Amino acid sequence: MTSAFLSALGGRIAERWLAALALPGLLFLAAFTTAMVLGHEHWSDLERLGAWLDTLAASPASRSAGTVALVALGVLAGAAVTGAAAQSLGTGVELLWCAEPHGPLLRYLADRRLCRWRAADTAFRTALVAAGRARIEGAEEADRLAGIAERHYADRGRIASAPPRHPFGMGDRLAAPGQRLWRAHRLELAAAWPHLWLLTADGTRAELQAARLRLTASARLCAWGVGYLVLALWWWPAALVGGVAVASGVRRGRAAAEAFAELTEALADLHMRDLAAALGVECEGVVDRVLGERLTRTLRKETEAA
Repeated sequence: MTSAFLSALGGRIAERWLAALALPGLLFLAAFTTAMVLGHEHWSDLERLGAWLDTLAASPASRSAGTVALVALGVLAGAAVTGAAAQSLGTGVELLWCAEPHGPLLRYLADRRLCRWRAADTAFRTALVAAGRARIEGAEEADRLAGIAERHYADRGRIASAPPRHPFGMGDRLAAPGQRLWRAHRLELAAAWPHLWLLTADGTRAELQAARLRLTASARLCAWGVGYLVLALWWWPAALVGGVAVASGVRRGRAAAEAFAELTEALADLHMRDLAAALGVECEGVVDRVLGERLTRTLRKETEAA
């Protein structure tokens, strides 16, 4: 029984290692080798690449099983190291997406997003007033003006649903549930989250974990894209792969952050009464600011005692 369990566990670990590190790393090493052999001048010369491979195959070292085994181990180790580096860089990308506006560059990006949001908000409100005035006056262009207001509303929503505070949209999306719960119920999500997580069913946890893993995978995809963009300095076709990877990673990251934020807020909305019951906080059946303030005071007891 124990040996079967360890065998299954080892198989899962090997499968995950192969999917997350080895295969992407091998692809990157293949692209790196192609870049070094061809370069910009011979970027599409497959015959040149084939001749280089034939030269390697014809070398005396290629006939030694030990040498071949060492080379194979070296390639696998290089792929693993490359994958680990991409994973670390992906973690950095994820932290950057959620970063607070500390430092001149991040503050500049946050202020720039805020200026864009305010401009879009002003355009929306102006168009909305114009559409409302036209509707009251019975003007024929009321529908057209309403459509313009809807487009400006969508433009504002693409920047942020509320005045942005972070340099990147993912940070605002992930911070939005805590802000909305505080405004609506005076519940501090950071203090309540560990307790809500323990009260949550396994299926809900799995959904949240899946959304979180999708965000991490999106950041890692961006990291691979950055690697290919660097490789384009020696072989320009790598820029196409890098650009597609970065764009796809950002797009997937936005969707993952939105899904994770919505699931987080829904979990808090659905389990506030359960949290109150678990903590012994009186709840009259209505989720309001009074209940949220009681929960927040109860959860922050250590801070208040200090």
